Amino acid sequence: MFIKVPSATNLGLETIGVDVEVNIANRGLPVFEIVGLPGKTVDESRERVKTAIINSQIEFPARRIIVNLAPADLPKQGSFYDLPIAIGILASVLEFRIPENSLFFGELSLDGTLRHTKGALLFSLFAREKGIKNIFVPEASANEAAIIKGVDVYPIKNLGQLLSYCLGQIKIEPAEYQEKEGKPREAEFDMKEILGQEQSKRAIEIAAAGGHNLFMIGSPGSGKTMLARALPGILPKLEEEESLEVTKIYSASGNIGPDGSLVTVCPFRAPHHSISQVGLVGGGSRPQPGEISLAHRGVLFLDEFTEFPRSVIESLRQPMEDGCLTIARSMARITYPSRFILIASANPCPCGYLYHPKKACLCNQREINKYRKKISGPILDRIDLHIEVPIVEAKDFSQNESDLSQNNESSNLIRERIIKAREIQRNRFSQDRIFTNAEMKNTQIKKYCLLSDEVKKLLVQAVMNFHLSARSYFKMIKISRTIADLEGAEQITASHLAEALQYRPKIRLE
Repeated sequence: MFIKVPSATNLGLETIGVDVEVNIANRGLPVFEIVGLPGKTVDESRERVKTAIINSQIEFPARRIIVNLAPADLPKQGSFYDLPIAIGILASVLEFRIPENSLFFGELSLDGTLRHTKGALLFSLFAREKGIKNIFVPEASANEAAIIKGVDVYPIKNLGQLLSYCLGQIKIEPAEYQEKEGKPREAEFDMKEILGQEQSKRAIEIAAAGGHNLFMIGSPGSGKTMLARALPGILPKLEEEESLEVTKIYSASGNIGPDGSLVTVCPFRAPHHSISQVGLVGGGSRPQPGEISLAHRGVLFLDEFTEFPRSVIESLRQPMEDGCLTIARSMARITYPSRFILIASANPCPCGYLYHPKKACLCNQREINKYRKKISGPILDRIDLHIEVPIVEAKDFSQNESDLSQNNESSNLIRERIIKAREIQRNRFSQDRIFTNAEMKNTQIKKYCLLSDEVKKLLVQAVMNFHLSARSYFKMIKISRTIADLEGAEQITASHLAEALQYRPKIRLE
């Protein structure tokens, strides 16, 4: 008997329909084969499906079973074919009809229960795009799939329950999406805990408000890492469209746990400097998203920036510019989004005390030059804000807690300003499908960033004096626009541009 069960496979963030064709012959020796370019995980489905059926108190047919995953020229990976294969076999043996206009996916345990399976959101999106009304998924993945409206998501506990439903013995109610309230990510530090560093905190605020990249350079102990770790506390929640973009990436990579819901807080990724290029950018024989894609619509913090291999640092060029990256392999070509805020920090030299007011630097010029050359000019040019983080004076340590809270703004207060600035940007770009000032292209800059003659004259003078590139020229305008948004100003003034010019590169490569 021949049965066709609709399913699908994920290639990056793209989902492609796959028909699981099951044929059980009346003649021939007992065999269970899967064809259609199955990978190792799919090939192992034979043992999982067979054992799950037996442990569900159902007799497994001792006949010739051939399962074809069509189209046959598309490589298949993943454990989510277990359920469609199993239900196809049972439908052939027990002769019941597969529910019409339905999609099946899920991984089986050996006892017949269904395990949480990554990619449920992508399957649900695919079902809606193709007009498929029903999808049958593991109960632990149902809430994730139910994010998408217009699709009935049936949560399945085990194989026996699905069989009873198909035979008309029980009813299963579609799952209703239950949103888990996303709280602002708890930062390791509050901004009011950071002593001094007013300019550095201002730069962090501008970076968060406009989505700008930031590079901090300073001696050990100056507070660079503390500033970056306090950043999640001032970031606003994701907008609905941003949230869906991030959730799709996390669903594809398996970073959404059982009963997961939309990702509503900005991601904060801080990989160690020993990370490989594939780990940062993504890739592999079956390309998976790397840290820069997992940081999409959030923050990528690269501490000890100069300790990263130069090849890893240089791989950031294209994603920082385009907001996406394409991973090309012989078997697939996959594009992942990568619109993130880069926060990088480094010491000024190998020993870290080159510009320290009291400690002497122990490095020679050759060591300093070699250390600095890990960061190329094109990378520095792609970073909007550059600051030197000074050493905190000893007198600042003597402040008591009450004085500290009075003199420093809290993260909550700063976040309120950032939310207002983001609201201005969201209204401004409502027709452009972008969210922050940093994403503006040149045509949008000309449209939304009108400059007075005074500001134009100051900007041209800065370009000539600082030898700014064309990219830096437009970045200055974007930063000025963000500073104006934080003040609630409609026009960019000379004071906004003057502040933006303070954040040009301070690192000296000579």
